[in-house]
Amino acid sequence: MFIDSHCHLDFPVFDALADLITQSQAAGIDAFLVPGTTSESWAGVLALQHEYSAIKVALGLHPYFLQSYQASDLQQLASLLAQYTVVAVGEIGLDKWPNLPDYQLQQEVFVAQLAIATEQALPVILHARKSEDDLLKLLRQSRFTHGGIVHAFNGSLEQAKRFLDLGFVLGIGGTVTYPRAQKARRVLQALSDSDYVLETDSPDMPVCGYQGQANSPLRILDIAHTVSELRQQSVLEIAHHTSANLQRVLPNWHKVKN
Repeated sequence: MFIDSHCHLDFPVFDALADLITQSQAAGIDAFLVPGTTSESWAGVLALQHEYSAIKVALGLHPYFLQSYQASDLQQLASLLAQYTVVAVGEIGLDKWPNLPDYQLQQEVFVAQLAIATEQALPVILHARKSEDDLLKLLRQSRFTHGGIVHAFNGSLEQAKRFLDLGFVLGIGGTVTYPRAQKARRVLQALSDSDYVLETDSPDMPVCGYQGQANSPLRILDIAHTVSELRQQSVLEIAHHTSANLQRVLPNWHKVKN
């Protein structure tokens, strides 16, 4: 069975969520990890975890959405993590895309969330866009040791190895389904079976052939078939390794009570 390690099922496009989960499970996609992105989203993702046994959640402040950030958000995050069992702090990180919130603020909020994750002994889900080296530097400076997932990894093999050395696995998604994504494909082929997990980032990051459509956890199957071809392994092997990897780096996976 597959696990979608990153999908935003709390977004409005998934208004028929119960049907989607039923359809996904019938196709062999057994569970879903839904990360929170803003303080306003946290109640919604916690409600999903309570309602659906197939859904596990993380809570965090995404760098893309820090325009509405308030210092009290960090206090609220720490309070919720002490109150509820979640699998990670996330989605957190750094994003150097143009016209995004101040990069210094991004770094400050990221380091503060690493401190909260350390206090709660939780792994993190990292958002990294053109910021891999900065994230690695701050992880080391913060002496963060709980690992986690680098969502939608798109860095070099050397950067991949540095994240792996810190206890992370790499999120592999729709990018590798595009033949032009040669760097991402080479990195994937160089990884060990224990180094990566599968994700869709639904409703974003469409796989090849589905551009212009809202992405869905069902596309995990397309990603898995591409990974199978690139790594010359069976789809069943891919399912086994990636599900085991996710549960290894997220120790609370089986502790969540819905």
